Amino acid sequence: MNFSKSLVMLGVAASMLIGCKDTAGKPTASEATQETVADAPKTPAVAAKPETAQFKIEGMTCAMGCAKTIEKRLAKMEGVQKATVDFDKKEATVEFDAAVLTPQKLYATVEATGDGATYKVAQSK
Repeated sequence: MNFSKSLVMLGVAASMLIGCKDTAGKPTASEATQETVADAPKTPAVAAKPETAQFKIEGMTCAMGCAKTIEKRLAKMEGVQKATVDFDKKEATVEFDAAVLTPQKLYATVEATGDGATYKVAQSK
């Protein structure tokens, strides 16, 4: 009797191992395509009126949390060709299309990042 139970249990375990595949963590083909498209870097269009804005940002306390967050937020704006935020200098440099954006919109985006009261733009060039 014990031999029969062991044999049945072995058969059930073998069928579970062979029949079940772990697909919960793997994206489907359509999800993988969507992720690839979403993660692809945006290709900057040629700026009609290229300009560069340089300005100081007060209130940053770290390079990874503050500076990178502001940099990513600026880079995602339509019309921005390139955005870099230097934490050590407390300075942002943004190459943008003046036909699409104004420096004031860049400043507003920086100041709205986070809780809306942490970062302040000063000494714009």
